[in-house]
Parts: sequence; C-alpha cells; structure tokens
Amino acid sequence: MKDLAIKMGVNSQKPSKKDDGQTSSQTFAQVQLITITEEDAGQRIDNYLLRICKGVPKSHVYRILRSGEVRVNKGRIDQLYRLQVGDVVRVPPTRIAEKETSHVPGAEFAIVFEDSHLLVIDKPAGVAVHGGSGVSFGVIEQLRASRPDAKFLELVHRLDRETSGLLLLAKKRSALVNLHEQMRDGHTDKRYLTLVAGDWKNQRQHIKLPLHKYTTADGERRVRVQADGMESHTIFTLKKKYAEFALLEAELKTGRTHQIRVHLSSSGFAIAGDDKYGDFALNRALLKPAANRGALKRMFLHAHQITFTHPETGKSMTLNASLPQDCEKFLQSLN
Repeated sequence: MKDLAIKMGVNSQKPSKKDDGQTSSQTFAQVQLITITEEDAGQRIDNYLLRICKGVPKSHVYRILRSGEVRVNKGRIDQLYRLQVGDVVRVPPTRIAEKETSHVPGAEFAIVFEDSHLLVIDKPAGVAVHGGSGVSFGVIEQLRASRPDAKFLELVHRLDRETSGLLLLAKKRSALVNLHEQMRDGHTDKRYLTLVAGDWKNQRQHIKLPLHKYTTADGERRVRVQADGMESHTIFTLKKKYAEFALLEAELKTGRTHQIRVHLSSSGFAIAGDDKYGDFALNRALLKPAANRGALKRMFLHAHQITFTHPETGKSMTLNASLPQDCEKFLQSLN
C-alpha cells in the first residue's frame, strides 16, 4: 500500500502542487523495522499502528494490515494479533502532506500522586484533557511537552473540560492496560461532588437511566436518555441541603459520557453552571452575585475521590482532591 502517512523515518521530501498553485510538501518514509519493547507489549497491532501513524485514516491502516504489508517477525498477522516483547514489526513506506506544526506550551498541574507507573493530577476546570473538537491541545499534550524525556504518558480516563478534579495518567503501558481492566470490571470507585438546583429529598438515591450518545448538526457531542441506550447507573448521596440547592456526592457504577450531568438533568435537578444540560436562565443569573449568594462562573462538578488497586504493588489506593476555591467560596456564600 502506498501513499500512507507515518511520522517517523523521514528520508526525503518532494513538493507537490495544490489546485490553487501553492506548494505543499510531502514527507516520505522508508520501510521501518520496529522492535517492540515492554512499553508497547500487549497492544493489538491495529491499535499500535493507529497510534504511531498519526493522521492516517483508519481505513488505510486496516488496508495495509489486510494486504500483508505490515508483518511481524517476517510473517503475516491479522488485526487482532497482540504484540510481544522482541517482536519486529515491518511498517511499509508511507507519505503524507506535511501539516503546519502547532506549538504546544508545556504545563504542569497540581500533582496528587506520582511514581514510576502513575501520575495523578488535580485538573482545573476549563482545561480539556486532550486536543480535538475545536481545542488545539489539552492536558495530555501539555504534559508531554513539559516532559520531553517521558517514554510513555497516556490518559487512563477522561474528564469533561468544565469538570475539575482527579485525572489519572499512566507512565507505563502495563499500568494503562491494568487500570483499564480494573475500570472495565468495576473494580475502581470514582466519586464526584456536584451542586444541583432544587429540593433534593432522598439521603441516598439510585438513578438508572439508559444513555445514548449522538452528534448534533454542528458536530457537538451530546447524550440523552433513550430506551435502547447503554445501561447507566449512578448513586447520589446528599451531603448538605441549602435553601435553593443541594450538594451531592455522585458515585459512578458505570462510566458513560456525561453520565452524571444527564442523569441529574433528566431527573429534574440541573447542575449549577452546566452549559449543556443545565438551567440556562439560572446559569446566567449565577454569573453575578445576589443578596443571598455569591457568583458562580463554572460548572459545579468536581472529581474529588478515586479508589483503585496500584497496578504494580497490588495495594489499594484512595486519592482525594479538595473542592476548588471558587466552588468552596460559593458554598460559603450560601450559608
């Protein structure tokens, strides 16, 4: 298969003409023979290629797999093959129209825990976890830029851009695989603090509503309750009641996109400051202080606790992140 893209092993460049007469350079690569290390062992070959072939359409990657141009230890393999330490992967010659490189400013975030396997940070609200959907870069790109010597750094899970709190990153492939297995098998415990508008009644309440992901006409990712959606379960515990609000702890039993936000909104309790599923009139009012409260200029949703088993030591770990100052200040104003 020719004319595929891979950002490695560049050996020559050749200009090509665009329709408008401008010149766009092409990047060419030789056949690559890559020896798999411990960090990449355990991955499926298709996922490995998709990761190293940044910018290449998935259909092209699967085409070279099916055609046999990608080989492991000189033999043909299918897309389900899992890489092992010492495997030699042959990647065929490829090319791509060279894109302008965008500068990603390095950044560090408040570290809750770090060792040779894990990095756990306290993500601020308003920062995306990764680039995409109109965002040039996020936490993962900034951390990689600030840690150029890091051999491996990947998100274990995600947080919405406007959600603050605990975010896990893996510093080894083995840690990433282990933590994904824990989450898939329900062996992790993630807790969030959120403030909702309304008269919340129950001390402890289970919400089980099936959720369906869809994309709006303008390309925005959304979620709604739908009968044939994915099974979703959140447990809410009342922490404190205020005159017009209630502070809740949300315990995720499943990990669907926007699960807490949609479960609450669909139950008649909008999260304060939620600009997708919330009470928009209330959100506008909250931007300015009133006689009985301060101002709130963000969504009140914070990942405050996570419990998991350390992928190397096997010990149970519980990590916490205190409410951000703006959320704490708003609660104090309600008192």
